[in-house]
Amino acid sequence: MKYSVKVDAFEGPLDLLLHLITSYEIDIYDIPVAAITEQYMNYIHTMQELKLDVASEYLVMAATLLAIKSKMLLPKQDVLDLDQQMEIEMDEDPREDLVRRLIEYRKFKQAAVGLKEKETARSMIFTREAMDLTYYENQEEEINPVANVTIYDMLAAMQKIFTKKLEKAPRKTTIERQEIPIETRMKQIINEIRYSSGRKKFSDLFTSSNREHLVVTFLAVLELMKTKDVTCEQENNFSEIFIYATKENEV
Repeated sequence: MKYSVKVDAFEGPLDLLLHLITSYEIDIYDIPVAAITEQYMNYIHTMQELKLDVASEYLVMAATLLAIKSKMLLPKQDVLDLDQQMEIEMDEDPREDLVRRLIEYRKFKQAAVGLKEKETARSMIFTREAMDLTYYENQEEEINPVANVTIYDMLAAMQKIFTKKLEKAPRKTTIERQEIPIETRMKQIINEIRYSSGRKKFSDLFTSSNREHLVVTFLAVLELMKTKDVTCEQENNFSEIFIYATKENEV
């Protein structure tokens, strides 16, 4: 059975050449063709000895290197004018096309490394899938259950209630515990608002100095806001908050 083994280190003959140039610290603009051809052929021979499939493009590059090496070994015509000799050497340098291809390949390889890093960074970011909002296009704007009042406004108002009620509460030597279900307190609040013409001050809901009663009342108000049974309004920052019953709960 034959196995085809791919050498991951090199993605083609240009990649192999670039690796050899970098490893031996060779100037890419002045490649010693004889030395680089020898190293390249050693790699090809090693692949053949290991019975690895050598791609045809590697063999084409080997032939190109040998051809360049042969051209550079040919004797040069004697020219009396030194300037003319230098001009001829520059124009007839057989390495020019190979150098251009290597420089271009190196640019693309560096760009590929940069794109790979961006891909890795982007893979760590997770985004939410787009939602279909066509349902809401023609919908009328719903009443905000908390109007211009935020949860921070409610907490600030609750802090004032705690400070005021607990400071005035008489100190007791015995602990009284009276459990009040939130559902019961919600109904009580709705009734209180009804009997106050559909509007009541937030602070007026806290008639007891009992800590449990204060907490349950606050949670009941939040629950009523969540179910849209009441709305809250506040004219200015830190001013009194008013609780309104919705139309379904008005007298």
